[in-house]
Amino acid sequence: MRSTVTAAQIASYQRDGFIVIEDALSPAEVAELAAGVERGVATMGTTKLAGSDWKDGDSFYDKVFVQRLNLWKVEPTVKRYMLGPEIGRMATELAGVEGMRVWHDQTLQKKPWANPTSWHLDVPYWSYSSRHAISVWIALDESTLQNGCMYYLPGSHNLVNFDNVGIGQNMDSLFELYPQLAKIEPVAAPMKPGTLGFHNGLTAHGAGPNMTPRWRRAMTCGFMPIGSTFNGNANILPAERLARLKIGDSLDDEAENPLVWRTPALAGSAR
Repeated sequence: MRSTVTAAQIASYQRDGFIVIEDALSPAEVAELAAGVERGVATMGTTKLAGSDWKDGDSFYDKVFVQRLNLWKVEPTVKRYMLGPEIGRMATELAGVEGMRVWHDQTLQKKPWANPTSWHLDVPYWSYSSRHAISVWIALDESTLQNGCMYYLPGSHNLVNFDNVGIGQNMDSLFELYPQLAKIEPVAAPMKPGTLGFHNGLTAHGAGPNMTPRWRRAMTCGFMPIGSTFNGNANILPAERLARLKIGDSLDDEAENPLVWRTPALAGSAR
């Protein structure tokens, strides 16, 4: 797997809030990760979040994609890829921070004929607030204009705050909060299997419906800059951990948010 990014890719990511890196995983690695994801999904059954009682339903949202979070906790192959230093290093270098912890991973799989994913931001859902949060989106199947590939609004990460909308039926709900985004020309991002799409946690993104009789599978992971603190949002935090947290507490629990990369030159520096 590729584990470095170029200066040009870093500059492009910082400007646009996203970058697509082709051929980052070999065909063998894609097959290995996809098999691990499917084992993890089978292990979790109808449970959406590992270790919780959050189940599949029958809402519009549940027909956007099959979603399973924190597969790394139940499947060793997924853990090796999501918590490995390769993607963690790339995320750290693109974001320009000292290091990254996992916030949560998730597989997002559009069934045949699945609903579209409306425009939204990521980090406002989460339990910390950072302008340097970053997510990776790994194509496990070919992702096309027909089956629901990703779309990004370039530069939107510099035009928003931490207000957000849910993923609902109206594609344009986010623009009610941020009318300045409605004039931006979106960039479609079809991806071959093994392609990585990185996007800032404040970059507006969405996906079309799956207009085919085939699945569109992806594996994603959100990364949290080290030093991030609790903002009061429960999100995916376990109840027992949530009960111990106060706003401003560090989110540095290795059992829940493992460190995946710290820049070696900074690893020994005082914090």
